Amino acid sequence: MHPTVIIGAGMAAYTLAREIRKHDKLRRLLIVSADGADAYSKPMLSNAFAMGKNAAQLVSHDAAQMAQQVDAEIVAHCRVSGIDRLAGTIATERGTLAYAQLVLAVGAEPIRLALAGQAAQAVLSINHLDDYARLRGELAAIDGAARIVILGAGLIGCEFAEDLSAAGHQLTLVDPNPYPLAALAAPALSRGLLAAWQGRPIAFEAGASALAVERDGEGGLLLSLSNGKCIGADIVLSAVGLRPALGLAHGAGLQTGRGILVDRFGRTSAPDIYALGDCAEYTVDAGGPPSAAPSAASTAVFNYVAPMMTAARAIAATLTGSPTAIELKAEAITVKTPGYKLALFPPPKGLAGNWVDEVDGERTVCRFFDAAGCLRGFGLSHHTLALRQQLLAGLNHGPQ
Repeated sequence: MHPTVIIGAGMAAYTLAREIRKHDKLRRLLIVSADGADAYSKPMLSNAFAMGKNAAQLVSHDAAQMAQQVDAEIVAHCRVSGIDRLAGTIATERGTLAYAQLVLAVGAEPIRLALAGQAAQAVLSINHLDDYARLRGELAAIDGAARIVILGAGLIGCEFAEDLSAAGHQLTLVDPNPYPLAALAAPALSRGLLAAWQGRPIAFEAGASALAVERDGEGGLLLSLSNGKCIGADIVLSAVGLRPALGLAHGAGLQTGRGILVDRFGRTSAPDIYALGDCAEYTVDAGGPPSAAPSAASTAVFNYVAPMMTAARAIAATLTGSPTAIELKAEAITVKTPGYKLALFPPPKGLAGNWVDEVDGERTVCRFFDAAGCLRGFGLSHHTLALRQQLLAGLNHGPQ
């Protein structure tokens, strides 16, 4: 009997393996990973400095420990180059491996800006443990506080800015929008975050994007911006976003959109191949459960832990003989900005409506109402679980 093969060894892969073991103790599991397959929490990468953690300290279990924990064979440092759907095999650096069922948990890749300049390749992106180790190494080589420029003031950019500034480094965020978190937060909350940064070593360069990165002749970097300014830096981080890793899916002829399209059970367009986590584009219905089949109007990519865990539980049940639909629930995004704690539920992109702001002491609550007066999004500072749940319960209803 061929094994169930999981490509990838991140949070999605290991969560799925644990869930499979809850249903089936005997099934053969094979996990193939291009990296060392050590288990760690990827969201911790953006607040590891505040926790005083180096890369090795973020690892909760190494590959050998995970193999024992989930009773699986783990093949680390082994790249997969292709999938043969007809033969039911994958091509790897260590030969051809057969599968009974295949799960793609290959994650997402950082979007690389088309920057000019001889130092463009020096720009870092923090998407894996090895990336974080490289950042720590570069910071260790700098005498004193580093000048760090972060390209992109979205969720990850803001979290890294808070984390690195707390360690004493000088941060500049560069973003084409007028406020940080512009795609997720109400303007009032973005302004609140900026106010919270006053007095801290965090500068915000609004309405600008990076054009080129050069060496400054003294071991540093010089960043040219679209607004004509030049900023000196020791390190430049890119946090402009992620895109699902689609190489294997494209090579196998699987249906893709922004991510690997999956149906309500997590299946791709090949019935014995599934996709999970940041690489998957889930089938959803606005305001309801997943629909029967993927379509451009009813799919979404979710780069968050909660949807991944929900999908992993459902896919594990399906793989072990109990077909279970992925029922994605509305969840607020909690932003790791300790100086101004935020919980956000952005409205659908492009939806007409308006924000209504309410200030209650130090807390700001923002509600987004559509043209019909229904609550379609929200955000709040200094949030509590009870208030988040209250707002989630009011979604798609009239003013509360």
